[in-house]
Amino acid sequence: MTPRGWALLTLAGLTVALVVTAVLLIPWHRPPAPRADQLAALRDLPAEQVARGREFRAALRPGGYAALAVGLLVALALGLTPLGSRLIELVGRPFGGHWAAQAVLGGLAVVLVADLLTLPFSAWRQSVLTRYGLSTNGWSGWAVDLLKSYAVSAVIGAVALFGFYAVIRLAPRWWWAFGAAGAAVLVVLLSFVLPVLVEPVFNRFTPMEQGALRTELMSMAARDGVPVRDVLVADASRRTRAVNAYVSGLGPTRRVVVYDTLLREATPAEVTAVVAHELGHAKDRDVAAGTLTGALGAAAAVVALYLLGSWGPLLRLAGVDSVAHPRAFPLLVALVTVAGLVAAPVQALMSRRVEARADAHALALTGDPDSFESMQRRLGSVNLGDPDPPRWEYLYSATHPSTVERMAAARAYAREAGR
Repeated sequence: MTPRGWALLTLAGLTVALVVTAVLLIPWHRPPAPRADQLAALRDLPAEQVARGREFRAALRPGGYAALAVGLLVALALGLTPLGSRLIELVGRPFGGHWAAQAVLGGLAVVLVADLLTLPFSAWRQSVLTRYGLSTNGWSGWAVDLLKSYAVSAVIGAVALFGFYAVIRLAPRWWWAFGAAGAAVLVVLLSFVLPVLVEPVFNRFTPMEQGALRTELMSMAARDGVPVRDVLVADASRRTRAVNAYVSGLGPTRRVVVYDTLLREATPAEVTAVVAHELGHAKDRDVAAGTLTGALGAAAAVVALYLLGSWGPLLRLAGVDSVAHPRAFPLLVALVTVAGLVAAPVQALMSRRVEARADAHALALTGDPDSFESMQRRLGSVNLGDPDPPRWEYLYSATHPSTVERMAAARAYAREAGR
């Protein structure tokens, strides 16, 4: 069998594995959240809170979707015309056209062009956040965070680009197989490394101070049978008023992180409800499941790029003769960008189902639907969320159930529990 035949067989196997993994690990049946309860919850929310949340989201919407459109157009312009390959060639020229310079510096240049052209929309978002009082960062802090993000992305990107094209040179016929394995390993590695090395670049983390709340949270984790390394507090107030918490890492790097803004804005019972939700993610191994699906998806993407990239019409559009050459990198970026936009609704649906399961876990663990519902009210109020967003937007990009869905789930739980 030819390498292309093996690639087709491998892609089919990875696709089946990805589907099976999603079917088995994603909770497709969600807890009840009747629409009647959602509408009742919406009526119970203060009218000014609902109006302000919708006004804020409407202010963000034009810049957000414009950034998506411009990013797509830039990717297509660089990947489906000779512009991208010429840019790679130009960047590598001072280094004698060496493949490593074209791969690393040229690849980073392509990404930088897209970032710079969408930068005005990032500034737009920051101006909206500032105008509505959600950002406390200031323009200088925003610029520093942006540079930090570019630096981290450049380091990771440089390593990935060099490794990818080095493999191509070492195994020109079978690079797709080694590249797929490498992409999967990179996803797993980043799941361990990002919480430990990258997150501290943007925030300072300190253990939650000893006291009744920390004791309750650690006791709840032990009662839940979830090994948590620590409960940390992030100094998020340096850049935002938003409240949040999350679980990150795998195994020895797993920790629950709580924003200092959450401790400042919420009651202890509400903080407990949020952390119970995060323990649900750990209990159901959501980070591990996400890492596995991400690894399989990354491996499948590499094989698919190999197969699509050998299609003559695409190569002619890009002005290259082989997808394996660094000058074809813009074509790969264009294909990945289109695939990401197409896959976004499926990824959002999977995320909403996982989050709904974590909500159900929090309700069962705390047995306190009132605190859970009051926490959802507070999250929506402080974070300026639309409690019942437009259906089309919800289906395309919402990664969490809406505020009224989560309140309805709490009310449905209370009825079932006889509370």
